[in-house]
Parts: sequence; C-alpha cells; structure tokens
Amino acid sequence: MTASRQGFKESSNIMHCQLYYVSESQHSQVADIQALIIAHQLPIILHLELFTDKLSQKRRQQLTQAATQPILLLDEKNKLSWLSDGLSVAPEWDKLQRRVVSAGRKSELLLQAVKITSDSQVIDATAGFGHDSLILASTGAQVIMIEQQPLMALLLLVEQQRMSGLANWQKLMSRLHIINTDALGYFATLAADTIDDAKEIDMKAVDVVYLDPMFPEDSYQDSKTGKGAKVGKHMQALHQLASPPTLEQEEQLLQSAQAAIRQNAQTSGRVVVKRPQFAPLLAHQQPSESWHNEAVRFDGYFV
Repeated sequence: MTASRQGFKESSNIMHCQLYYVSESQHSQVADIQALIIAHQLPIILHLELFTDKLSQKRRQQLTQAATQPILLLDEKNKLSWLSDGLSVAPEWDKLQRRVVSAGRKSELLLQAVKITSDSQVIDATAGFGHDSLILASTGAQVIMIEQQPLMALLLLVEQQRMSGLANWQKLMSRLHIINTDALGYFATLAADTIDDAKEIDMKAVDVVYLDPMFPEDSYQDSKTGKGAKVGKHMQALHQLASPPTLEQEEQLLQSAQAAIRQNAQTSGRVVVKRPQFAPLLAHQQPSESWHNEAVRFDGYFV
C-alpha cells in the first residue's frame, strides 16, 4: 500500500479531495455537489480543476499514482466517480435497473434473508456503494443508509440526486435516507432517542439491521481449494478507505445492531450479515439461520 493511499485512511477533521470536471458548462453540477456537502455537513473540501485533456486509462493511472488526496471526476455525462488505481468507481445505480425491477425472494438471496415488506424499516449500517440498499428498498421498505466515509457518502448523495431526476426512479430514491456517520455512533444515538430523522421516519420500529462489514481480501476464497469470488474493483477501492474491523469491533457492531432491534422492533426482528461464502462468522457468533450460494452467505441473527 502506498503512502498516499494510507493517508486516505487516516482520521482527520477535514478530507481534501481533488475534483476534476471536463467542461465549462458543468459549473451548475459542481455547485450542486458543493451544496450537498454543505447540506449534509460532510467534512470535505473540494479543490476544483477544469481538466480538458483526454482521460485515457494511462492518464488516469498517472493521476492516481501522483495523488496525495482522493481524486473525484465529473465526466461528460455528469456522473461523479472516484479515481482509484486509475479506475473510475461510482455507485452507478442505473446499471442495477434489471435487478431492482425483478428483485424478489426467488431471485435475491438477500431478500430471502431479511424477509421484509413495504411496511418495514431497515438500517443498512455499512452502505458502501449502496447496491444492497437499492435491493432492500425495492420491496417498498424505508432504508436508512449509514456510511462512515465522507467520500463514499458524497458519492451516494450525488448518485441519489442524479437518479431522482429520472421519473422511474423517484419513488425508490425517496425511500433511501443517507447519513454520514459511523454505525456504532448511530446505534448509540438511536438508543438515546435523538435521531435527527425521527420526524421523517418512524425509527421506533426497526425491523432489520443489515451489516456488510469490510473483510480481508483473502476471505473471498476457500483457503483449501482456492475457489471463490474474486474481489471486484468496487471492493478494491473500499479497501483503500477502510480496514477490516478487529474482532472486538465485530463484537461491538453485532451487539449494537441486536440492541437496536431489541429496543426498537415492534415485535421481533433480525440482524442480517453478508459474508463471502468461505469467510468466518462475524465475531465468531453462530447465526440463527444462514442462506448461501456459491459466492456469498447471509447470516441471520434473530432477535
């Protein structure tokens, strides 16, 4: 890991990001991004630069190799992405349209595990690029998306704003509520009954807490056979921002999630944890039930 990448992980009050945009006509889009940072109090300062050179793969690689801070790119289609190792990574929710439209318990293992309805309230405590949150919200459920990394939260907010401009996506987007905070802090706030979104969402009835914590890259494969899922570019990028939790942090995360369900569920609920098929159990805790395919496993802890 390079020194600059390690610097991205260091905790500080403010994250400085380089934002390249490719056209003079994008000033309004840049202003919208700045407005989201202010509205959601993200600790991010953007350093703007008009970039008119052709962004070839070689040029992108050169930019990231020389970077001392994260690089964001607003391309000609006004899609915001993060340049990670020369690759552009972004939520790209529109690419999930077919999955979202056809999502159901027969096609989505996640929905088999969570067993939610349009009346459900879900906390996705480790939102990442938000792909699982989309599937969860496709049921009609309200989904609170917790994302600790300000850079990732900004990508999510910009993507939500972009997709909200598309008529077929507006209802789904209205069911997603993105908050830049850490999961443990959010659960503590929930326990203290001081959630800022309480007026907007009745978080007294949390049915499911969904956890997809970071895990070591080698946990995607069976240590004996070497078989298993390969790490995609989105996960590679996330590894630059966050480290896998320690065993103690895993225990705190699972216990806090279970406590949130226990305190706020109307009757009963569950914590669902996503793992690579061959990864160890979260906090070494045996689940109530598991669902799996060849690549991924969902462990359910019933409360």
